Amino acid sequence: MGSGRSLSRLLRMPLFRIITVFIVLGVVGFSPWKVYAQEGDENDPMEYVNRGILDANMFLDRTAFRPLAQGYRFIFPEIIRDSVRNALRNLLAPTIFANDLLQGKFERGATTIMRFTINSTVGVVGLFDIATSWDIEPHVEDFGQTLAVWGVPEGPYLMLPLLGPSNPRDLVGGLVDSFADPFRIAANHEDKNWTNFTRAGLIAIDRREQQIERFEDLRRTAIDLYATIRSLYRQDRLDKIHDGKLPLDGEGNPFGYTYMDFENGD
Repeated sequence: MGSGRSLSRLLRMPLFRIITVFIVLGVVGFSPWKVYAQEGDENDPMEYVNRGILDANMFLDRTAFRPLAQGYRFIFPEIIRDSVRNALRNLLAPTIFANDLLQGKFERGATTIMRFTINSTVGVVGLFDIATSWDIEPHVEDFGQTLAVWGVPEGPYLMLPLLGPSNPRDLVGGLVDSFADPFRIAANHEDKNWTNFTRAGLIAIDRREQQIERFEDLRRTAIDLYATIRSLYRQDRLDKIHDGKLPLDGEGNPFGYTYMDFENGD
């Protein structure tokens, strides 16, 4: 019932309809923004627009997100931050498990169930990652990866406001994962939407806190920050799609789900 209301509200949103049209155009290989494309990357027809969005994201990061992340690190000791991260990761288990199964990765699905069971009980509702200490390592599966395994093309590169690097396939995957998340559905059903907003805020702050030094180094050393982020994002997603069996030339996605990378325990 709760998921039906959420889906109904989503479908009525004009922004969702606009995004859907854009995604369809991107997946079939057409983009009305090709006129803005710069030479050097055929799969980035919106580069001119994407660069402008990155500039806006960087301004917001300097004025809001980085100071919030620094304040979070200053106020809360590492043991508290680790516990928050563990709990947030534990809540992803049902979504990861569903995508394990959808990709036919049943052994990894069993690992996901084991991790969730151990950390939710012995690990005190996920606050402690006992499973990793028992050599049951975490992994990431999302619906964007599932679509890739099913052969859906990624479409053109996107730089999204606030969310960072993406593509139509991963954008669809993120929407599906979000609205199929059982914890989100339960909160909506109980009219406790504040828990979803709190969770989203904690995820954003936690991910940015983990990337403070790494992103500062990247911003200081990259000759072309936009091109570097684009390259690292694609490498990171390719590595996740192939379960880490492809070598990475870079350091992974600097924003990190897809947009900042706490899911894999980095």
